[in-house]
Amino acid sequence: MGLNETPSGNRIHIGFFGRRNAGKSSLVNAVTGQALSLVSDVKGTTTDPVRKAMELLPLGPVVIVDTPGIDDEGELGDMRVRRARQTLNKIDAAVLVVDINEGLKAEDKELIKAFEVRNIPYIVAKNKADQADDASVGEKELLVSAKTGEGVNELKETLARIVKFDDNKKLLGDLISAEDIVVLITPIDSAAPKGRMILPQQQAIRDALDAGAGAVVVRETEFRSTLAALSKKPSLVVTDSQVFALASRETPADIPLTSFSILMARYKGFLETAVRGAAAIDKLKDGDTVLISEGCSHHRQCDDIGTVKLPRWLREHTGKELRLDFTSGTEFPEELGSFALIIHCGGCMLTEREMLYRMGCALEQGIPFTNYGIAIAHMHGVLKRSLSILPEIQAILK
Repeated sequence: MGLNETPSGNRIHIGFFGRRNAGKSSLVNAVTGQALSLVSDVKGTTTDPVRKAMELLPLGPVVIVDTPGIDDEGELGDMRVRRARQTLNKIDAAVLVVDINEGLKAEDKELIKAFEVRNIPYIVAKNKADQADDASVGEKELLVSAKTGEGVNELKETLARIVKFDDNKKLLGDLISAEDIVVLITPIDSAAPKGRMILPQQQAIRDALDAGAGAVVVRETEFRSTLAALSKKPSLVVTDSQVFALASRETPADIPLTSFSILMARYKGFLETAVRGAAAIDKLKDGDTVLISEGCSHHRQCDDIGTVKLPRWLREHTGKELRLDFTSGTEFPEELGSFALIIHCGGCMLTEREMLYRMGCALEQGIPFTNYGIAIAHMHGVLKRSLSILPEIQAILK
């Protein structure tokens, strides 16, 4: 996978913040070398966060986010400010753009506190340095000029130093060895994207190749015959969660079995919480509300896993009359007290920071949090088996 094909969830997200007319959009355009954001002398030109996936040297694949002014006014302005602040839950680094002629205002100082509380690395870019008499800078400050390009390269180099991003994480590469065989069960149904595979499947194939292992990709309908045809026993079978029951029946007991969703929960850092949260399924009562949340937006199919299959399995497993709410994409409620359980997708299209933020919101409000694959494995009675390759997590179930 080339840099330009790196999925959004695996890119460094950099947010540009500041007051109206501080020059955020002009600086974003200078940093990216593109007319990414609309620039105007009229305050409030940027009305919603503007995102652009690109390669930015020396950082590599990034998503640049240009946000509305944090000092916007009025009812609509308040909504814009809220959108800007919500971006804090998704970024790996921040640039606070300040008009050097005006200095740090109250809104800027509040943002700096927000960066620090969330442990977001940041730099204060004192813009319009070409117009300033006072060129002094303090700690974490940098002189820049979007107009002349002064300090722009230094800003990019500084971001490369302060960003904490682990690009050596593996979906499954650390669970296998060279010359192993991994079988990946990938249904091709009405929900499968035309002409391509979903991200966890792509990552699993690449991880296997990077580890020097072989990846055998097969539909569930050919899984049994493929196993019989292999001259070497697979070291791991990874299945799409929606065919977990079939995969468990047809995978010999001495071959480890797990799912893409479980591996993605580990990759995003919330597997232990999700495993503990699955137990709440058995405690659901009539009238309880369950939130089923997806991190991406897509056209719902007739047998969609989130809106059709999961609800059906929940009702069959619990025997309860449940209320179900659904969110997708960037939607995720801040108030979660009305929910008895949250079942989230694997989060492959979300950053680790955003997934951990969503998980943290649930935990802070005392709401159990799990994900599709773990919930499905629990309801089909195969969760313990699906965690056998991760014994430290499996031990939670004892």
